[in-house]
Parts: sequence; C-alpha cells; structure tokens
Amino acid sequence: MTTRRRKRVQSNDDQNEHDHKAIERCLAGDQSAFQELIERYQKRGISIALGYVNRNFSDAQDMVQEAFLRAYKGLDRFIPGSSFSAWFSRIVVNVCIDHYRKQKKRSSVEYDDSYKRRDVSDEHSFVGNTRDLEPHHRSEQAELRQALEVAMNKLSEKHRTIIILREIENRSYEEIADILECSIGTVMSRLHHARKNYQEALRPYLKSIGEFELAALAGEGVGTKRSIKNDPQNPDMEN
Repeated sequence: MTTRRRKRVQSNDDQNEHDHKAIERCLAGDQSAFQELIERYQKRGISIALGYVNRNFSDAQDMVQEAFLRAYKGLDRFIPGSSFSAWFSRIVVNVCIDHYRKQKKRSSVEYDDSYKRRDVSDEHSFVGNTRDLEPHHRSEQAELRQALEVAMNKLSEKHRTIIILREIENRSYEEIADILECSIGTVMSRLHHARKNYQEALRPYLKSIGEFELAALAGEGVGTKRSIKNDPQNPDMEN
C-alpha cells in the first residue's frame, strides 16, 4: 500500500470514528450531535446536488436539507461500522433522483439533437424545437456551459449519477461502489458507458462551432474499457 493510500485510509478511519461517536450521542438523545454531521457533510451534499439541478444553489440546498431530514429520521437504521459518508451520499443521490424525475415530468419543452449552424461571423446559439436555449450574443463560455448542461440532462439517471460522483466529486471507485451498493466492476463499466454517452451528447455542439474532428471522435476511446474486460470483479458488465 502506498503512503498516499495509507494516509487516505487512516483519514477515512478517523472520520468514521468521529461520525460513529456523533451518531451514538444522537441516538442517545443528544440532538446537537447531529449538527456536527450537518456541518461535516453539508458542502459535500450540496456538491452532489448541484450536478442534478444545473448549478442551481437554492435547489441544491433544499435537496440537501431534505436528505438530512431523511437521514435524521432513519438514523436508527444506520448500520454500525459502515460509512456514514457513503450512507448520507446515497440518501442525497436518492433525493436528487426523486427531484430529477419530478422535473422531467413537469417539463413541457423537449430539445432535439440539432443546433443551428451560423456563419463564422455570427454568434453560435443552441436551438431547440421551440425556442433558443440561450439569448443571442452570449459568451462562448456561457454557450459551452449550456452545452454541458444539455448533455448532462440527456444522460440516464444512473449515468448522470456516476458522472457526478466520479468527475465532479472525484470519488474513488471503492467509494462509489459503497454509495451505489454495487461492485467496483459495475462502477467501472457504468462509468465507461456514461462517459461515452456524455461525449456523444456533446457532438451537436462540437459540430455547431466547427469542431468536426472532435465531433467525429466524441464517444470513442473512452476511459476504462480494457480494465473492465479484465476485471475479475465485474461479472455483470452493466451499462
């Protein structure tokens, strides 16, 4: 085990010990102990939630508040010795997915896969089948951000989740497997397909700005395919 890996494991062990003590105090009637967990994991929860609400901080706060409420009510079902971080992250993900499903049902606007190709002297804009996604004369940075959001919104729930946990949260495969309650092989397989679908969803944007070579490569040569194939922990090759 490398020094960095050893330090990380030790840090996680120390964190788990602090969490377990706070949980024991809370279950014994000390409600203030739960505040320690809120202060410890609020930022992490919001970071996850932001990936589901297109960076809407207010909505992310609301979802994390709901997640803490669920965690508090279900604290007696927490398994001693397990990771509170993973358990709480799982609750946040479930709250976000619930929110995401409701938003999709309420949405009355569907976006097609095409973007208007303009002259090089004009500004680029995303065009859906009912209206522009961005006002005219937005900066390229805002345009790219919108393209990334559109691509993220096209992912399935499980692919969106794996991208958020790995690419935004920078969680390890082990942590993600713990949060999602699946094998490391499944995490690797799902991440491979999520990255591929995410890149393919960006292809119309790349074409709209004239990046035809990148558009042609989008979704090719992604990530972990070889390691998935040779991974003995991956019996299901889930996509």
